[in-house]
Amino acid sequence: MTEILTNQEQAISRVKEEITDMMYAVLTQLEKAKQALENLDDGIASEIRHLEKRINSTELRIDKDCENILALYSPVAMDLRLVLATLSINTQLERIGDHADAIADYILKEHISSPYKAETLKELKFDIMFDTAIDMVGDAIISFTNEDTASAREVFGKDTVLNKISKKVPTILTPLIQQNSEDIPKYLYLFSIIKKLERVGDLAKNIAEETIFYVDAKYVKHKKKKKLKKPDK
Repeated sequence: MTEILTNQEQAISRVKEEITDMMYAVLTQLEKAKQALENLDDGIASEIRHLEKRINSTELRIDKDCENILALYSPVAMDLRLVLATLSINTQLERIGDHADAIADYILKEHISSPYKAETLKELKFDIMFDTAIDMVGDAIISFTNEDTASAREVFGKDTVLNKISKKVPTILTPLIQQNSEDIPKYLYLFSIIKKLERVGDLAKNIAEETIFYVDAKYVKHKKKKKLKKPDK
């Protein structure tokens, strides 16, 4: 027997499909940003900038659809948590897309007109950082689409790796800037990209937190340690 969905169930199902499509579009943007930077590829950078407009319009549509669900159906329990989580995740995704778009803009405006030295990128662990940021977004997507809080918590561990690498960046870049004054702008753009990747990690972590809230009905970021009571003497 075919199950007949209510209008509310259809609306919620549609929103979940929309946010899932948005997730994969943003992940693709981030992967393309890495390709564009590695090859200084204007074509890929232009594609990122073009798709950014579509991502922005999708964000507005998802927000409107979520607001309509809240206004028309007054969902409760898990349906309500899904809509609230989707609203927040939608914002996080749009911001990740913005960071990918900014990297593409650096290339198109020729702020970065020649490749960085391989030894410099290796010392900075730049490829590891970029790949980790991409993996974190991928894990956040899997956790949401599969309603899997275990995958969501993997994002937190990778964020620690990202932060450790980022903390060492100023120590490595400062002497390079001092020794190569003609390349100061180029190194500053590299530093800017690294900070964007760190921020992408934070945004992926936010998505993971919203997934845990949606699935487990609790906020990890506001979780407090319980005080242990002393045993009675």
